[in-house]
Amino acid sequence: MNRPAPGNRWPTGGGTRAVGVDRVPEQQDSARVGTAAVRPGEQRPLLSSRLTPTVPPEPVVARPRLLRLLDAGSAGPVTLVVAPAGWGKTTLLASWVRLTEPGDAPAPAWVSVEVGDDGDRLWAYLAAALRTATGAADDDLVAPLPTGPPRPDQLELLAAGLAVAERPVLLVLDDLHRITDPAALSGLEFLLRHSEQRLRLVVGARAGLPLALHRLRLAGELTEVGTDELAFTDDEVADLLTAHAAPLPAAGVHRLRERTGGWPAALRIAALALRGQPDPERWVGQFGGDQPEIAGYLHEEVLATIDPADRDLLRRTALAESVCADLAEALTGRADAEQALADLAGAGGPLRREDSRPPWYRCDPLLADLLRAELARLPADEVRELHARASNWYAGAGRPADGLRHALAAGRWDVAAELFVANWPELTRYDHDPVGGPPPPSAPPEAVEADPEVALASAAERAYAGDLSAATGHLRAAASYADALPTPRRDRFLRLATALELTLARLAGDLPQTRAAAARLLRVRPTAAPTAGSPDGPPAGPLTDSSQSGDADLRAFTGTALGLVGMSAGGLPAARFVRARAAAREAGRPRTELVAASRTALLLAVRGDLRAAERTAHDALGMPPCRGWSCRLDCGYAYLALAVVALYRDQPEEVAANLALAAPAIDPGDEPVAAAVLALCRAGLARDAGDPAAAQRLLVGAREALPDEPAAAELSSLLRAAEADARAERGDLDAARDLLADVTGDPATPALDVALARVELRAGDLGAAGRALPDWQGPPAAAWPLSVRLDAGLLEAVLAERAGDGRRAGRVLEQVLDLAGPQGSRRAFTRAQPSVRDLLAAHLDAGTAHFPLVGDLVRGVEEGTPRPAVEPGGLLDEPLTERELTILRYLQSILSNVEIAGELSLSVNTVKTHVRNIYRKLGATRRREAVRRARELRLI
Repeated sequence: MNRPAPGNRWPTGGGTRAVGVDRVPEQQDSARVGTAAVRPGEQRPLLSSRLTPTVPPEPVVARPRLLRLLDAGSAGPVTLVVAPAGWGKTTLLASWVRLTEPGDAPAPAWVSVEVGDDGDRLWAYLAAALRTATGAADDDLVAPLPTGPPRPDQLELLAAGLAVAERPVLLVLDDLHRITDPAALSGLEFLLRHSEQRLRLVVGARAGLPLALHRLRLAGELTEVGTDELAFTDDEVADLLTAHAAPLPAAGVHRLRERTGGWPAALRIAALALRGQPDPERWVGQFGGDQPEIAGYLHEEVLATIDPADRDLLRRTALAESVCADLAEALTGRADAEQALADLAGAGGPLRREDSRPPWYRCDPLLADLLRAELARLPADEVRELHARASNWYAGAGRPADGLRHALAAGRWDVAAELFVANWPELTRYDHDPVGGPPPPSAPPEAVEADPEVALASAAERAYAGDLSAATGHLRAAASYADALPTPRRDRFLRLATALELTLARLAGDLPQTRAAAARLLRVRPTAAPTAGSPDGPPAGPLTDSSQSGDADLRAFTGTALGLVGMSAGGLPAARFVRARAAAREAGRPRTELVAASRTALLLAVRGDLRAAERTAHDALGMPPCRGWSCRLDCGYAYLALAVVALYRDQPEEVAANLALAAPAIDPGDEPVAAAVLALCRAGLARDAGDPAAAQRLLVGAREALPDEPAAAELSSLLRAAEADARAERGDLDAARDLLADVTGDPATPALDVALARVELRAGDLGAAGRALPDWQGPPAAAWPLSVRLDAGLLEAVLAERAGDGRRAGRVLEQVLDLAGPQGSRRAFTRAQPSVRDLLAAHLDAGTAHFPLVGDLVRGVEEGTPRPAVEPGGLLDEPLTERELTILRYLQSILSNVEIAGELSLSVNTVKTHVRNIYRKLGATRRREAVRRARELRLI
């Protein structure tokens, strides 16, 4: 289908054939389409407006990605666009049909279903639509239809006629959820099965369709477009606001999209309201579901259709960001909470199911706002009791941050203090995702005076939420009562207060204060814990820590904090994270272990310890994801580590797949090291694709964005060296030399010396290349990144061969292979200058301990498409193909099949076919099972 260019608005009229029935003859055979029987002798006219696409409201924003989904889906039997009210289903379908040009095939027909339609009325309109779609020459196809639901023999005649029709019939049924009688639609299912795929349905509905969707889905005959696809992107929100003459800066656009969840109806309401606002950005910051226009829409279109008992469940569980069956049962007392949540998360329902097991559910942001506003109107004692129940459940489920927040909201000061003391290492923020919800009340002065650790708990909760000012205030309030504590309790208090000071300094970006607080904390070693239940000790119970675990806590907490501080300065402190991870595991702190493991994986990959990096990244991705943490950033680091591993092993498809999973989680402003490594990987792919100019732009931007700190020197040198290579590849050798001038010769940045040697070799100055090349075999070189050592070794081998010393060249090359072989690193060979191929071929003839590897490298250099170092799927009866492996890596993420298809530029049906093959080969029946099995086989 021909579409307008992106950025243009879609026309709302014209450009289509007239569809509908203008009048009904007074005398007409009752078997003909265009009439509906009311009583013998009386005919009921059909409304032309119900057989014509609805005119969308102006302005309509171009959304080509959705139109492409419908184009692809309409090539199959059934496309289902399902979402609650206000998600733009009708607007999308009408725009799509109106933009279908007369010459396109199949020709679309339209039926709008109305409230009260029964089988008789539905089939009268279906017959009219089919008659219009098939054209006058094919009137006999629908002549057998009566005015009501057809008999089996009539359906067989119609199916046979459709099967031999000249072109397929595309039928759009809007608001089909209004048909509640399954018998009314049974004829459609028959036609779909027996018309040789000449009938294609595109259905818009809210929920509860009485169609055999499970059969269609299993058969791969169903394309689904839901709220995830219909939600506006940032770019689409910006287009909508511009069309309404209410533009916003990018930050405001992103904030509005997050607050609405991309819900089209709310965005249109917001766009209309924004035009009259003197301070639009401030208005967006306060925008929520409790605003009158949004609240009214939600009440009428969403909540009014829900059973009162289920609405009460939604309201009571709204005090949590997300809810599972056990938590819902604890909050409501309903034994059927699991089924109720599943029903409310059905197609078009108000809840969304997260990709987790057991299943967790959450409301759209604006509906959650409205439900919390209703919750706040309940009696205060009832609300506090709900928070107390939530706190107990979260504490028992190993989610201390949520347990602490709800304990404070419930006024359970003693419980809050116990949770903080027992779990303080896990109560710190390691990412920058926002934490929603209003702040809990502050503890009264008498509670803080009785136990200052209550105020520390409040400070920890506010720090976790990102409210550093409030956290500092609570910390000061706690300190004013610390002197009254007995000695053992005071020592513990000071240790915990120092940990909070470290957290606040780190979150504020105050690096000197962070290091000073860490030093103070490490100087303190906890003494033996007071006896549980003693006057100076914590209350008896499961929250008492031993002194040994407390020491491990300190090492894990401070090591992770200092490692993050080092990375925020652009450093690569791999060893610090390795030690912090070991301490976190010893102390039993999985959240801290995950943070350290994900960073360890990336830093090991950059250093070239590819096997350890790969293993650690898989460990991080395999850790339990649903314990109340935001693990998005940690997974981003792990996927980025796998991308680096794949880059050095010269597996470009794996690089691209893992980058697609890593990039959305990484904010360049908050994660400078990850952003720089991301740019290195993307630049590598650009150079491999023959676009060194694009690689150069990526590298320049990343290098300029690094902090101006001494710690960033090593990473900056890797970026500068890669940039010099890109400039040299473009033939600009002088610019490459200028880039490296005055920065080479530093033992701390050998990548720059190696890059200069490579530039001089490219220029043909062997002497200058030899003088620039650093000693890659001396003891200091053991600390270099592996890629730098391999490049230096290859350069020395090439220079020896050019000097006529073939024996020395072979000896050096063998030493390089000794380094590369154990890690499976291949890129230094396969992407090197052409002379390396001749060197490898000669080395193969001369004899080598790495004969299989060298042979494979020679073939890889010749073909330009090197094979992976380890053939995947070796333990499977039927190995996965390369395409299946790529899609399998995407299955680890939360991307839908439609989004995966978009990332890989494939059709949705092709992706579904590959997914079915993956499940079959792995012996799995669902996504999580397939991912688990693949990780066990080390396929991903």
